[in-house]
Amino acid sequence: MAQGWWQEWPPAAGAFVMATGIVSIGLHLTGYEVLSWIWLTIAALVWTLLAIDFVTRFVRDRPRWASEADTPPALTAVAATTVLGTRISLLGWQAVAALLLVVAAVEWPVLLTTVLRHWHRRMPGAVFLVCVSTQGVAVLSATLATALGLGWLLYVALVFFTVGLCLYLAAFAYFDVGQVWTGAGDHWVATGALAISALAGAKLVAAHQWTGVTQDVLRVTTLIVLGLNLFGYTVLLLAEAVRPRRQYDIRRWATVFPLGMTSVAAFSTGAAIDAAGLRLLGRLLLVIAVGAWLLTLVALITDRTTFAPNRAR
Repeated sequence: MAQGWWQEWPPAAGAFVMATGIVSIGLHLTGYEVLSWIWLTIAALVWTLLAIDFVTRFVRDRPRWASEADTPPALTAVAATTVLGTRISLLGWQAVAALLLVVAAVEWPVLLTTVLRHWHRRMPGAVFLVCVSTQGVAVLSATLATALGLGWLLYVALVFFTVGLCLYLAAFAYFDVGQVWTGAGDHWVATGALAISALAGAKLVAAHQWTGVTQDVLRVTTLIVLGLNLFGYTVLLLAEAVRPRRQYDIRRWATVFPLGMTSVAAFSTGAAIDAAGLRLLGRLLLVIAVGAWLLTLVALITDRTTFAPNRAR
């Protein structure tokens, strides 16, 4: 039976859903609902195709599934699911969002364990997906907890938030810092992981579940992580200016995702601590993210090898 054209996409294609979903969230938060719906529709459609492919490979082509599941890009399956689930929760469709949380929670330990067993030194930026996927579960859990008034789910989010920060530190030890100058796009996940960590922290702060020292620690931690995120964003932007990488690569969607996530993290942190400056910064960074998404889409469409069979995975 002939395979669908989407089945030639590598696991890294999940970054497209992550990038598109977070831009949709940013557009929603800043009041551009029609545009947000357009981006959401695209993200949901591609997520569905990739989910079908994921299940099909697991059932019919287990060797290929296993060979791809032990690489960090496989964790985009978890991260993409949580980003899409968060946007759907913001629509008020809590049952669907809860289902996506369950899916992500089931995938997370399986894929995370497999990926961690195959870690090695001098890895590309995709290594930080161990943090991104974990914090994605934290963000969706906190979002649902607030929407449904489930206090216990905030504790789940707090646990994933803490584990995610620890995984970031572990990933950094394995990261090839030279990727800042030579990476094909996924090196931006190094700062994207900080951005989604800051977003998770902002969600926890905004929930007002805790008081006193715990709330203060969450607030300070979120601001520190956001500050590191913005610093990393600046460093990578300067590196791109000094050494531009103009050739299209599917890993460029892993660049768009951090751009959008930094925007949403800044805006959400500003809302959580009532800092108008951060909200304004989030709006400005969203313009960059939308522009990068459109440019990357044009590059994808015009790239002759995008849908070529047997591409490197």
